[in-house]
Amino acid sequence: MVEEAPVRADIGEQGELFPDSSLPDEFVGYRGPAACQIAGITYRQLDYWARTGLVAPTIRSAHGSGSQRLYSFKDILVLKVVKRLLDTGVSLQNIRVAVEHLRQRGVQDLAKITLFSDGTTVYECTSPEEVVDLLQGGQGVFGIAVSGAMREISGSIHEFPAERADGLEVNPTSDDELSRRRRARRTG
Repeated sequence: MVEEAPVRADIGEQGELFPDSSLPDEFVGYRGPAACQIAGITYRQLDYWARTGLVAPTIRSAHGSGSQRLYSFKDILVLKVVKRLLDTGVSLQNIRVAVEHLRQRGVQDLAKITLFSDGTTVYECTSPEEVVDLLQGGQGVFGIAVSGAMREISGSIHEFPAERADGLEVNPTSDDELSRRRRARRTG
């Protein structure tokens, strides 16, 4: 069950996480094995979550033997959040409710969210004031800063092969010195 924390009058913003548009566009996706490595889950978990509709790929779903699912950046972010919630003991039933709530948000909106849970209920906080209000209840909670998960993913996602659903070639989003060296090392 996802509950929004009490809202105070002056809600602060955490700022834009990706102002330089370094996120892959909506046609760029990653196959299952890459999504697993990026999110830190097993292929078995990925397959089960896709078949049960917990986190289904939004770019391309599997359609028969040999077909490849294609997961978007947002899908991988949700996979990572689900993994963290499971690791902290939140039930799969409550995670399903939280995931449904996260699906309704855009990637930029997700960057402003911190999820807290007391082990049964998942709370969404979008400002420091909401976090303080939630913690004043005196119960033990743990938090997942979605923006932190986004930073982790965006830091490593470019190391994995990406595909475009429209068949066009994927352009690298950054061409800094480190990226050039990695490409040169891979191509020999």
